[in-house]
Amino acid sequence: MLRSFDIVLIVVMTAAATVTYTIKHQAENKLEEVRKLDAEIKLEEDTIDLLRADWALLTQPNRLEKLVGVYQQDLQLVPTASTQIARPEELPMLKADLPPPADVLEAMGMAKGKAKKPTAKADDITTGSVAR
Repeated sequence: MLRSFDIVLIVVMTAAATVTYTIKHQAENKLEEVRKLDAEIKLEEDTIDLLRADWALLTQPNRLEKLVGVYQQDLQLVPTASTQIARPEELPMLKADLPPPADVLEAMGMAKGKAKKPTAKADDITTGSVAR
């Protein structure tokens, strides 16, 4: 009786050791994946930092001013006049705000007389012109 009990305990102990080793092996594999991902993230962060530094160098006002001077004849750049800047209320209407055309109203079954009149006329639309 004692021998069969010992054999059962040895089998259970071997099975437990196998399961423990398998779980440990899977955990080590996952840890290796995490380390690889951390290395990739670090590389991407370093690349982003390098690109930001490069962008800061390229957009320095002194550098841009020198480039404008060098390429002035080719580019013919001039400062923006204050009259070229428009305020939001000076921009034209959005297409979504425009009244629908008459043929669309007819296709929807609405007669010309029964259709709602648009709130703004075409002459009332602000065009974005800054001339006052």
